[in-house]
Amino acid sequence: MTVTLRPGESPEKLLRRFRKSVQRSRILATVRRKRWYTKPSDVRRIKRRKAIRRARRRERKRQNRQQRRRY
Repeated sequence: MTVTLRPGESPEKLLRRFRKSVQRSRILATVRRKRWYTKPSDVRRIKRRKAIRRARRRERKRQNRQQRRRY
């Protein structure tokens, strides 16, 4: 990831831009995930749990929206 210094830009602003670009590219998340080896079965189990949590969250949001419409 490279960020070039713009004319008249402070180092703090440059660092902030760099951090945002790293965050957008998901580099740190990938590095943290690959820090240790995880077995494929563990990866599948984690993905399944995340999918269940997402589904429950969506269902709660949908129920909240329906309740607001009734009132």
